[in-house]
Amino acid sequence: MRYLNLKRNKIIGLISSVPLEGNFFTRRLKYTGKAINKQTGIFTGRLSGKDVVYSISGIGKTNASHATTLLIHNFAPELIINFGVGGAYPYSGLGIGDIAIAEKEIYGDEGVFDKKGLHGVDFIGIPFLKKGRRIYFNEFPFHKGLVRKVAKAVEASLVPQPAVTHLPKRDKRMANTSSGIFVTVSTCTGTRERAIELGKKFNAICENMEGAAVAHICCEYDIPCIEIRGISNIVEDRDTGKWDIRLASENCQKALLGLLNLL
Repeated sequence: MRYLNLKRNKIIGLISSVPLEGNFFTRRLKYTGKAINKQTGIFTGRLSGKDVVYSISGIGKTNASHATTLLIHNFAPELIINFGVGGAYPYSGLGIGDIAIAEKEIYGDEGVFDKKGLHGVDFIGIPFLKKGRRIYFNEFPFHKGLVRKVAKAVEASLVPQPAVTHLPKRDKRMANTSSGIFVTVSTCTGTRERAIELGKKFNAICENMEGAAVAHICCEYDIPCIEIRGISNIVEDRDTGKWDIRLASENCQKALLGLLNLL
């Protein structure tokens, strides 16, 4: 079903779930408008020479869907970039402060749970979305060519990062970047056992709470979408003392600025 025949504007949509994920680049944003919604902050401006509209969605799938829909209906951007922090699954090869780029988003806990485990909504036989001959159950892939372009741009933007002082000592290094499958969940994973289970089930590298919803709505309206996240923690037995949300967020925003410069 097509809800709107949108004429895209020369503006790039940016979405993060909380203000912290955008506070580094908002200091560089030249505002040209005010928030248009009291609950969901949506701001227009110029960043890295591009016209942008930035939405702070709030956490979770429902908030993300709402914010994405508002952004599309009010601005019809030519591209939406979903960004923020996320957790890396064990054996993903990612470390704290690294950058992950989504090749595909998966609703990780939508479907049916029985004695054999979790099944997607294809088990029920009712898709989330039909677009012509394409049927979407739990998975929403991103355009491969766009993902490759984003990966090259992000890699070119990365700079050496400081060691994380409260973790085991390590030398200064370049933040790594990796592309792979993301999983969106309603309940954050807080055990290593569950993290390994999800990582293996979906062959995934990163977990978050909004990405699949944003990808879903963008697919609905035929708006190109990409997603980049800074890694704040390894998904394991929950210990926030090992996390570095500030570093992850700042590195992600630096990567975003570099990406905007090269788009």
